[in-house]
Amino acid sequence: MSGPRAANRSAISVWGRPKATAEYARERMPGGPAGHTLIVVSSADERVPPVVVDALFGTAVALGIALVIAARSGGRPPDPGAYLFAAGFGAVMLLRRRTPPTVLVLTTLGLFAYYAFDYPPIGVALPVITALFSAADAGRTRWAIGTGIVIFVVSFYFRVENGESLAVLIGYEAVSNIALIAAATALGYSFRSRREIARLTAIQLEREAEWRVQRERERISRDLHDTVGHTMSVISLQAGVAAEAVDPGGPAAQAIERIRAASGQTLRDLRSMVRLLRTPDGALEVLSLAAVPDLVDATRGVGLQVTTRIDADGLSPQVDAAAYRIVQEALTNVVKHARARHVEVSARLHEGVLHLRVADDGQGASAPADGHGLAGMAERVRLLGGTLETRSRDGFTVEAWLPARLEK
Repeated sequence: MSGPRAANRSAISVWGRPKATAEYARERMPGGPAGHTLIVVSSADERVPPVVVDALFGTAVALGIALVIAARSGGRPPDPGAYLFAAGFGAVMLLRRRTPPTVLVLTTLGLFAYYAFDYPPIGVALPVITALFSAADAGRTRWAIGTGIVIFVVSFYFRVENGESLAVLIGYEAVSNIALIAAATALGYSFRSRREIARLTAIQLEREAEWRVQRERERISRDLHDTVGHTMSVISLQAGVAAEAVDPGGPAAQAIERIRAASGQTLRDLRSMVRLLRTPDGALEVLSLAAVPDLVDATRGVGLQVTTRIDADGLSPQVDAAAYRIVQEALTNVVKHARARHVEVSARLHEGVLHLRVADDGQGASAPADGHGLAGMAERVRLLGGTLETRSRDGFTVEAWLPARLEK
């Protein structure tokens, strides 16, 4: 709230709303003239549940084999048992994500049992291609290749023993069966490879985004250090020179000492902020409501009476830091604009909500605010999903309601 204050009654109320499930989330990352756009597709609510996909997969397998049984000739006439085998081949697809090797074993044994009952031929590859695909898709490529080889060799041996033409088996049946087995395995492996490439690409994009953010943080920290840091150092140095030029103990000396103390504290805060910006994980300690007494001492140094009531433990670090900054900005506005004699600062928790209140008995607001103080406070509150309200009546009051804990 830098500059003149808002007339009569001004209120900034920003309610935080939970972000809806995003179809697309676009984040512009710094690092170039146009930046880089990272697109994240959220499909948690739109994707078909895996069990439904597996059920449809199994149904298609069962119907396909049943149609082949009904259309084929040779062997004993199909009876309900043959179609029960078809249903079983489809049913095991429900296990294809959990235990792909089990699906391979059950399918292979079921295929051998089916032919042991002399049911109509259904081929070798047809009943197992889905199991081979599922195993390769789940990363069990060796299981898929080994099972395919076993099935092909066993079936080829028994068909030769039964007197079938070796030329037909090698020239037609062997080629088609090998092609189907290899295609199913390769397709499953391809699907898995594409998912893995997409996962690694997402990780790389995330790392690049973090690197760009960290680079921007380091640039900001350098600018802060080179500009604000230099200026505050000059202020502190000149205040020290001025202190030696005035009578000690007088009003001018006291004012200069307060300037030195304030500039020294600002330099310490600035160094802490620079270290925080240069730390990749931002794991350094941040300010909190526990540091409000230091703010109050500085405010009392300019002749204001300050009453504090702080009872707010267990806050999220982000909320704690934002609450401190709101109190800091409000007290700064009181010192700069209010012409007040007394200010009251309170912070209390009630049913998971932090209530901040800074009220003074000054002149109140006389014109719309044109600075960045209120806008900055409102932005902090909005980002945390809270509400900020200001009132100009018998002084000026800033009140904020913030969630005590942020959901992870």
